[in-house]
Amino acid sequence: MKTYAIGDIHGGLKALIQLFNKMEIKDGDNLVFMGDYVDGWSESAQVVQFLIELSQKFNCIFIKGNHDVWAQDWLRDNTVNPIWYMHGGKETMDSYACFSERIKKQHLAFFESMPLYHIDAKNRLFVHAGFTSMHGAEKEVFKESLYFDRTLWEMALSMDKRIEKDSTLYPRRLQHYSEIFIGHTPTINFNVNVPMQAANIWNIDTGAAFTGKLSGINIDTKAFFQSENLPHLYPNEKGRNKN
Repeated sequence: MKTYAIGDIHGGLKALIQLFNKMEIKDGDNLVFMGDYVDGWSESAQVVQFLIELSQKFNCIFIKGNHDVWAQDWLRDNTVNPIWYMHGGKETMDSYACFSERIKKQHLAFFESMPLYHIDAKNRLFVHAGFTSMHGAEKEVFKESLYFDRTLWEMALSMDKRIEKDSTLYPRRLQHYSEIFIGHTPTINFNVNVPMQAANIWNIDTGAAFTGKLSGINIDTKAFFQSENLPHLYPNEKGRNKN
């Protein structure tokens, strides 16, 4: 039985199917999705439907990302966040054009059921973005940080690699968990197109919303699998605006 963490999909159903074909998932395997299922490429609604059906066959955990919060608000009461609209929201709304109100309600329930983080039996944290509380994700006062914060990852990137985890210099925020898996901040921002490690954090978002790939990683062995670059799979689309 294996456990995989899957990076931000952003409406790239073709990439998700391609990734699964490479991963060869078997019965009993666990899948933890890091959030941001929508906004970017043209198949956001189709991705959500695929994931709902997938959850009926496999052990799945779907972490909620910031784009999922925006999509949930729109599905609930037609709230259109201007920032969301400019960063993939329009494409997500368009992808629902042929979906019935009944299916939309099912998708809304799916978004509403998503946890903001997950901690497994080995004290590994899965969270879309990060957290700011010195006491860990469970004590986060500002819940938005769990799907918006970048400071946790930035701190890990800036650390002196010689600092050991049992050192008094090791950041307290990182000491709560054996490992932390995140998405949200594309590794291609750092000219890296594969999952990145900094301290005890693994970043699985390899830029599928933009010019990168969709990635999945075996959280025990750290073997990873990737789709093609998303612009190759959607040659007639632009993807998300990176600004």
